[in-house]
Amino acid sequence: MSILARSNDALNVNPPVGNRHLSVGGSDWLWAVCAIYTFSFLIVVGLTFFAKQGERIFHYLFTISLFTGAIAYFAIASDLGSTAIKISDTLSSPGTREIFYAKYINWFVGWTPLIIALGLISGVSWATIAYHVALAWTWVASWLSGAVTGTNYKWGFFAYGTVAYFLLAVSLLNDGFVTAKRLGILRHYLILSGWAVFLWLLYPIAYGLDDGGNKIDVTDGFVFFGILDVLLVPVIAFGILVLSRGWDYRNLNLYFTQYGRVAQGADLVEREKAAPAPAAPVVAPEETV
Repeated sequence: MSILARSNDALNVNPPVGNRHLSVGGSDWLWAVCAIYTFSFLIVVGLTFFAKQGERIFHYLFTISLFTGAIAYFAIASDLGSTAIKISDTLSSPGTREIFYAKYINWFVGWTPLIIALGLISGVSWATIAYHVALAWTWVASWLSGAVTGTNYKWGFFAYGTVAYFLLAVSLLNDGFVTAKRLGILRHYLILSGWAVFLWLLYPIAYGLDDGGNKIDVTDGFVFFGILDVLLVPVIAFGILVLSRGWDYRNLNLYFTQYGRVAQGADLVEREKAAPAPAAPVVAPEETV
């Protein structure tokens, strides 16, 4: 029986910081989330080899998102990537709280490919996609600043970050609606973007209870955020990969060639294959004396 016994020594090897910190049970849950991300990452990498040439853009994007999430949750489950921050409300819960900045790094990096994927599906311009990415970065950076602030001024950062979320949500649903309708992919786009916007709406609630308001323990906060993260990135990743099997990549301008993301004519790929090789340089004959 001792051979089958398993123990989680992460918190013994990497002792928690702060009076309110991650528990062993919380670490166990985070290892499970890490396993979900890692398994999803391996599946997406495997599917990449079976995707058609020129139709692997979503595989590449979600490989980065899932890989980043797996690394981040490995760090958090190991009780790494954190710091102790003084709790502002010293009357109800004095002391310090363990804040995991690795969680925000995961959002900063891992949400970027997801937002790019939604932008590509909707057909909005590259400028709009860059705007969406910048809003997400502003959102996460603001919340991280608030999380490591030990006074009630943290709520100012929370407000700025939440405004960035609302701007992102409005642009995704409004600008994306117009272009996705024109491309004939509106139903699928609304399902995917609507799911993301809905889940992101729950993040301010989780933040207010967890790193912001210190109303729930660190472990409870990670149960909340862990569920949201799993429902966001892995679910949308596989949702896009499944739905995209019925999409016309050329019609959606998603077929990437050596010329980049361009409008695809019916014979562009054939013309690429048939393009003549560059001629060898002509060397002038040497002059004889």
